[in-house]
Amino acid sequence: MTLDGFCDHTAMTADEEIHQHFNDLLRSADTLLYGRTTYQLMESYWPSVVKKPTGNKPMDEFAVLIDNISKIVFSGTLKEVDWKNSTLKKDINKDEILELKQQAGKNILAGSPGLIVALARLDLIDEYQPVVQPIILGSGLPLFKNIRDRIDLTLIKTKTFGCGAVALYYENIKKRVNS
Repeated sequence: MTLDGFCDHTAMTADEEIHQHFNDLLRSADTLLYGRTTYQLMESYWPSVVKKPTGNKPMDEFAVLIDNISKIVFSGTLKEVDWKNSTLKKDINKDEILELKQQAGKNILAGSPGLIVALARLDLIDEYQPVVQPIILGSGLPLFKNIRDRIDLTLIKTKTFGCGAVALYYENIKKRVNS
């Protein structure tokens, strides 16, 4: 996201260090949750990089990791999903997500702005990890659009990148108290 809170993948710095960060993040997880728009954006690009690598090692590795991870896509309009290891769900069901979180395995990641908001509103996010880019756009899709209730977080660590981006790791205080 940008410093002013907008999501726009075309405005971001995606250098080798940033790709490596997201490679490590994908390795820490076994499930990735998407909304329709982000799923279609990612599906339209990354499988082609798997088939025809770019020669940029971290970027090519990211393509393989995201291709192989289990993906659950939430969409009321899609009829099917074709990307490898993808499952389509029509609705976000809190009980199903809670059950998924209780299963043995690695982390579950949410990779869509709208889905992050929906999961936050259902109090299903344990940790937020935005990567803030040193860019002010002034307009665009706000990351936390439609969050109506306060969510208290505590900063647990940061990671600064050479390009000036900063990864912020925030734990949901309510989740920490209840665990």
